[in-house]
Amino acid sequence: MSFDLASLLSNLWAIFLVILFFGGSIFVHELGHFLLARRRGVHVERFSIGFGPAIFSWRGRDGVEYRLSWIPFGGYVLLPQLADLSTVEGKSNVDVEKLPPVSYTSRMLVFAAGAAFNLLFALVLATIVWIVGQPTLSVLATTKLGNVAPTVTLEDGKVVPNPAAEAGLRAGDIVKSIDGLAVANFEDIINAVLLGKGRTDDGRREAKFVIERDGQRMPITVYPQLLGEDQIRVAGVEPADDLTAEQILAGSPAERAGIQPGDSIVALDGKRVFSRSAVSEHLMKNAHQPTEFIFQRGNSQFTRTIQPQQETDERTGKPVYRIGIRYREYVIVVHPNPWTQIGDDVRMTFRTLSALLSPSSDVGPSKMSGPIGIARALHQQAQWDIRRVLWFTILVNVNLAIFNLLPIPVLDGGQMLFATISRLRRRQLPPNFIMATQSAFFVLIFSLIIYVSFFDVRRWARDVQADRTESPARK
Repeated sequence: MSFDLASLLSNLWAIFLVILFFGGSIFVHELGHFLLARRRGVHVERFSIGFGPAIFSWRGRDGVEYRLSWIPFGGYVLLPQLADLSTVEGKSNVDVEKLPPVSYTSRMLVFAAGAAFNLLFALVLATIVWIVGQPTLSVLATTKLGNVAPTVTLEDGKVVPNPAAEAGLRAGDIVKSIDGLAVANFEDIINAVLLGKGRTDDGRREAKFVIERDGQRMPITVYPQLLGEDQIRVAGVEPADDLTAEQILAGSPAERAGIQPGDSIVALDGKRVFSRSAVSEHLMKNAHQPTEFIFQRGNSQFTRTIQPQQETDERTGKPVYRIGIRYREYVIVVHPNPWTQIGDDVRMTFRTLSALLSPSSDVGPSKMSGPIGIARALHQQAQWDIRRVLWFTILVNVNLAIFNLLPIPVLDGGQMLFATISRLRRRQLPPNFIMATQSAFFVLIFSLIIYVSFFDVRRWARDVQADRTESPARK
């Protein structure tokens, strides 16, 4: 077994970024509560990152206990004047009755401050991303379809017609909207289908596409299938690739044919192509005879007849047929403005919540990500580019802000609901009722986190196993 120092350092750096940005997002949320409480004269007893027993703690000169706790599923600021959350945060050491009452306005401001700070943090990160750029795959920056396979394989191995092909979608179609929602890139297409709630009268899954073909818009209804171990809605479409040559390999058929960097493949043997896989499949099927290529160079097109040459695929070890073109890199850098980033994440969060609550969707708690899934996703982004970590952290903070404002006991939104009901009733809710309600919902939420984390770990193990299976083929 060889010791790969570069890989080790990369993983350590990624883990550091996970701790910094995931832990930082929780810290920012609790900091909002802390600062507003101090500003409004509310007694602050404890500031904790995590729940449960303390790993270590110290008491500041301001009298506040600061601690890092063992259960890393969030954090809290202990504010005994505002809410009795002793079942979650531990008992208070002060006599609340001796403290002055807190106004309704102060309660609402302090409870809302955590979400406000998450959104402010997200805006700061979004501004940084706007300036430095966000790396993304070029194929995800398009809504043009690159390949529509005739069939798809279900989890049980059964081969069925591809929903997109069956509906009449074609390579080259440009998707404009799905279920009435405009799409700006291929991730929008994937998410619109995955989070779709459309059903026909007989219960079939339904996604209403509007596409552009040959300059004309037309509606096409697709009936998605559930694919993969996670059983998510899939329409069966792939994005169009950039078929522009970045480099022409020396001595290759393409060089002998006079192909130059910047030339783009348009068609093979008279048929338009929009994906690299379509080019590879055509050359494989016609390996022993020349192929007529149509290339785009500037504003003009030209034709070349080229005989592909056999090579060995470095990843699979199988023979492939190529002409010696190295395509442009898949990764491009985009600069979305901060408000677009925040707005997209807000819309995605509400659409996800809507799908979770809808009986007609196929999105359930098992498809959600808990702390383990979020940390793993951050780790994956960190191994790619730190700018991707910033992008993902923006989404995490928007999610934290919206989730915490939901009117669910234990969450900030639940405390705001209790405070509002008490104000309308002109008297406090019974303490035993609040305690029992919060205890019940804490158990429910904690159980949900454990349930979701089980699926996070299972997905993680499955991906690790897939990587190990694929590794021998790469050697």
